[in-house]
Amino acid sequence: MSLVRWKLFSVVVFLAISTMTMGIVKAQDAQPMNEITLGSGSKTTSTGGDSLSGVNGDGVAVIDEGGTGTIAAAGTAGPEAIAFDGTYVWVAMQFSNSVTRVRVSDGVVSGTFAVGKRPVALLYAASGIWVANLLSNNVMKLDPATGGILGTYATGEGPGGLASDGTNIWVANRNSNNVTKLSAKGANLGTFAVGNRPIGVAFAGGSVWVANNFSKTVTRLSTAGAVLGTYPVGRGAFGVAAQAENVWITNYFDKTVTKLRAADGFNLGTFTVGDGAAGIAFDGTNMWVVCNGDSTLMKVSPSSGTVLATYATGKGPFSVALGGNKVWVPNFASNSVSTTAAN
Repeated sequence: MSLVRWKLFSVVVFLAISTMTMGIVKAQDAQPMNEITLGSGSKTTSTGGDSLSGVNGDGVAVIDEGGTGTIAAAGTAGPEAIAFDGTYVWVAMQFSNSVTRVRVSDGVVSGTFAVGKRPVALLYAASGIWVANLLSNNVMKLDPATGGILGTYATGEGPGGLASDGTNIWVANRNSNNVTKLSAKGANLGTFAVGNRPIGVAFAGGSVWVANNFSKTVTRLSTAGAVLGTYPVGRGAFGVAAQAENVWITNYFDKTVTKLRAADGFNLGTFTVGDGAAGIAFDGTNMWVVCNGDSTLMKVSPSSGTVLATYATGKGPFSVALGGNKVWVPNFASNSVSTTAAN
């Protein structure tokens, strides 16, 4: 079968398949976390017209967009992204086309709500939960109180990253190599070219920073969409987080994080973490990094880059959020959320 378009299927698929035959190694010194089950999921989940066509040299599954096959998800609905709204953490359940919310005060699962195809990114901003639907080429805004859909807005191809600049919403489009700027009401304010396969996006130092997964770079944009700079980072640039006057980028295939000065992109250091460095967040004191390949969460000193503590998560985490004085990690291959005190 000829490939209509090579498109990187979210690395979660490869990891989900691998967990059927082998466990993901955890660090020997990892501290335990509490784990909240989100549901049984579906053992075989349709990809909405996409079929697995191979695994590339980096061990990442890719798909044939014209296929009709299914992807075995090892009994999981694929919880991948997470966001905190002040009361609940919301989890994107990629393979069940839904989002689930968990009350942070007691860990009670308190609702699951249908969204578009393959939700892979979440953001709380402008009094709503924003959901990036990878295969629907749109984002939805949900009412945090009811889970109801307040609006659906078109983006570029394969929206998979979300950030707010305090006024507008920025969407990283993985398959069209650009970002879309939306108003808080969903109006399209422009589309701007970045690098190859943008995934992570964050607002830091007055600029929008976009991690280009295939380019080994991060692009810095003005809030008007102008390119202010493109800076080299590691292989598989993935997550982005603001930390004071700096910006941090995780490098999935290099097992590292890179710290840049937000004012000019100057490289302040690259630091070793775990395998498959993916999601990253700053709690005001420390950086938190999830390592997908190790199934760990690491607390990292923002001044030295030293790993201060390592926690065992569920299998295959990709993102992290802070909420209720706790750290929250959705586990793609465990159908759960892990949590621990942020201290």
